[in-house]
Amino acid sequence: MGEGIGSQSGEQSNGAPTLWERWQRVPLYVRIILALALGVVFGLALGERAKVLAVPAKLIIRLLGALAPPLILVAVIHSLMTAKLGAGVAFRMVRLLLLNTLVAIGIGLLVANTVRPGEAAHLQPVAEKPADQKSDGDKFLDKLMEAVPESLVKPLADNNVIAIVLIGVAFGLALRSEREQPVRTAVDLVELAYRAILKVLTWVIGLVPLAVFGVVAGVVGTMGFKPFKALGTFVIAVELGLVLQTVWYLARIRLFSWVPPIKLLADMRDAIVMAFATDSSTATMPVTYKCLVEKVGVREQSARLGALIGTNFNNDGTALYEAMSALFIAQLLGRHLGFGQQLAVVGLSIIASVGAAGIPEAGTVTMALVFKAVGLPLEYIPFLLTVDWFLDRSRTVINMLGDVNVSCLMDGNGREDLLPLPPRERVGVRVES
Repeated sequence: MGEGIGSQSGEQSNGAPTLWERWQRVPLYVRIILALALGVVFGLALGERAKVLAVPAKLIIRLLGALAPPLILVAVIHSLMTAKLGAGVAFRMVRLLLLNTLVAIGIGLLVANTVRPGEAAHLQPVAEKPADQKSDGDKFLDKLMEAVPESLVKPLADNNVIAIVLIGVAFGLALRSEREQPVRTAVDLVELAYRAILKVLTWVIGLVPLAVFGVVAGVVGTMGFKPFKALGTFVIAVELGLVLQTVWYLARIRLFSWVPPIKLLADMRDAIVMAFATDSSTATMPVTYKCLVEKVGVREQSARLGALIGTNFNNDGTALYEAMSALFIAQLLGRHLGFGQQLAVVGLSIIASVGAAGIPEAGTVTMALVFKAVGLPLEYIPFLLTVDWFLDRSRTVINMLGDVNVSCLMDGNGREDLLPLPPRERVGVRVES
C-alpha cells in the first residue's frame, strides 16, 4: 500500500508503531471485508437512519476523484518518459497493446450489455433538496463538501481558500520526506510529483474501508440485500469477461507465435499464482520474466518487452473491469448509457490503463475518472469495493497474461526465423517497485 501518515514522523518515541501504521499493515482486503460485515450489522440495526453513515463515503470518494486526473496524467507522462524503445519495436508494441486493450473493453461492454447484471436490482439516486427545504445539518454538509476539493485545480479558479489550504497541507506533508531529494532533470521532477500524489493517494485509500462501511450500511438499511444479489451476478459477468479475454490471448498466441498455448499456461503457473496472491502485476514482474525465459523459452529481448516494459502500459483486465463497472452502476440506477457515452468509456479506459501500473488500487482510482466522464455518481464506487478485493486479483492475473501475450507475439512465429534485435532497437529496462 505504501507509506502511511505516521511514516512522516517515524515511530513514536517509545518505538511502538502508531495507530495509523498498525491500520495500514492490515491487508486492505481484510479491512474491506471487516467494513462490509460492520456495515451490514449497522444497516440492519439502524434501518433508514443508516443513510447518515454514507456521508463520510461521499467525502472520501470526492478526494479520490480529485486525485485521479492528475495522478493518471503524471503516470502516463512518467511511463512514456522512462520507457526506452527503438522506433520499430515501439510501433509494433503499441499496436499489440492497443489491440489487446480494445478487445478487452469490447468484451467487457458486450458481456455487460448482454448479461445486464444491474437489472437484478435498482438503487435510488439521492435527489438534491431545494435550498429552502434544507435543514441546518444539510447546509453544514454542503459547506463541508465545498471545503473538500473535487479537483486540484478548481479551488484555484474559484478562489476557495479552505480547499487551497487543505491541498497545500496534504502535499506539504507528502513532500516532507522528499525535501532533500535533488531535482536535476525533467524526469526527476515528474517522479517527484508522481511520488507525492501516490503518497496522498495512499492516505485516502487507507480511509476507503470507512467509505465501504458507510455505503453498505446505507444500502442495507434502506433497501435490504437485493442490490447485493445483483452484485453477485456482476461478479460472475466480470469473471466471464476475463475468461473470454484469456481465450483471446491464447488464440493470438496459437496463430501468431511458436509457443503452444496449453503448455504456456503450465509454464506460467508460478506467475499466475503469484499475481493472484499478491494482487500486483508489478510485484509479479520478475517472476513473469523468469518463467518466460527459463520455462517458456522466449528470447530475453521479447520477455523484457512484454514483462518489464509492457507491464507499464498493459492493463487489459483493469480496462475491462472499468467498462463493465460503469454499465453495471448505470443499470442499477436505471440509466441508459448511449453509444457516445460507451465510446467515452472506451477512450478513457484506454488512457487510464496506460498509467495504471504501480498505482495502489489502480482500478478504483481510474474508475473515478471513468464515472465522472459519463455522469455516474462517485459515491457508488464503495458499493463495488465490497467485491473488488476478489475481482482485483482476477484482473491482475489477466494483466499479467497480457504481458505474456505480448512477449510471445514479439518472439515471432517460428524459432528458425528469430534474429537478434538490431543494436539501435535493443531495450533498456527500467523496473519499478
